Amino acid sequence: MDQNIPVNKRVHRELELFWLDIKRDKEQYLFLAPFTIVFFTFTVVPVLLSIVLSFTNFNMLQIPIWVGIDNYIRMFLEDDIFLIAVKNTLVFSAVTGPLSYMLCFVIAWLINELTPKVRAFLTLLFYAPSISGNAYMMWTLLFSGDMYGYINGFLLKYNVINKPIQWLIDPDYMMSIVIIVTLWMSLGTSFLVFIAGLQGIDPKLYEAAAIDGIKNRWQELWYITLPAMRGYLMFGAIIAITNSFAAAGQITALVGFPSTDYAVHTVMQHIQDYGTIRYEMGYASAMAVVLFFSMVLTQRIVQRLLAKVGE
Repeated sequence: MDQNIPVNKRVHRELELFWLDIKRDKEQYLFLAPFTIVFFTFTVVPVLLSIVLSFTNFNMLQIPIWVGIDNYIRMFLEDDIFLIAVKNTLVFSAVTGPLSYMLCFVIAWLINELTPKVRAFLTLLFYAPSISGNAYMMWTLLFSGDMYGYINGFLLKYNVINKPIQWLIDPDYMMSIVIIVTLWMSLGTSFLVFIAGLQGIDPKLYEAAAIDGIKNRWQELWYITLPAMRGYLMFGAIIAITNSFAAAGQITALVGFPSTDYAVHTVMQHIQDYGTIRYEMGYASAMAVVLFFSMVLTQRIVQRLLAKVGE
C-alpha cells in the first residue's frame, strides 16, 4: 500500500509520526539531548568536516582550496613515508590488537572466580599500569642505550654483549620493545569491562548448562560465557581496534619523534606530523579518513566473527 503513495507524501507522513513520537516521549528525549548534542558536536561534525577537508588544500590560515582527490593520489603514490607508516601500523595492530584483547579477557576470566578481596586487589594490580602517567619512565630506564641501562648493565655483567645496545634507537629492536610495552599497558578499559561482564552473568545459566550436558570449563566458556558477554566483547574489540590503529603517544614517549629510519612510525604519527607541525590540514584529513574507514572495516569483520561465538 505504501508503495502507491507518492514519495513526498510518505516523507511528510514519516516526519509527522516522528514529531508525534517526540511530543509523546519528550521527557526521554530531553534526558538524551545533552549527550546527543555533545556527541554530534565533537564526534559527528569533526568526522564529516574531515571528509570534506580531505578534498581540499587547507593550511588553517587561508580559505580551503578544492583539489579533488589529489591528496589521496599523493598519499598512495608519492608519499613513501606514509606507506612505511601503513606497514608499521598494520604490523603493530596485528600483534597488539588481538594479543591485548585476548590478554584482557583471559586474565579477567582467570581472576573472576577468586574471592572478592583477592579479585579487587588483582584488578587494581593489573589495571594500574594503564593509568600510570609516568609508566614509560621505567621502560626508558630499562632499555637505556648506555651501560647504566638495566638491561645493558645485566648483559654486560654476564658478558652476553661486549658493548651497550641502543635499544630505543636501533631499528632492529624498536618495534619489539614498543609492542612489549604496549601489551604491558593494555589492561585498561577493556579489562574492567570484561570483569564487569563476567560478574553480571547469572550463575543459574551454568547450572542449567550442566544439566544440559556441558562437561568442562572450555565448553562452558564457549557455549555460555562468551555468548552471554557478546556485547561486552564487542565493546572491548572496539577499544582494542582504536588503541592499536591510533597508537602514537606511547611510541613517541619511548623512541621519540620521528623514530630512527621511521622504524615504528605509524599513520597516527604521520597525521600529527602534517596536521600539527606542517599545518597541511587537508592532507592530514585525507590520511585520517583512510585510517577511520580502515578501523570501521576491521570493526565490521570482528563483529561478524563475534556473531559466530557459541555456534
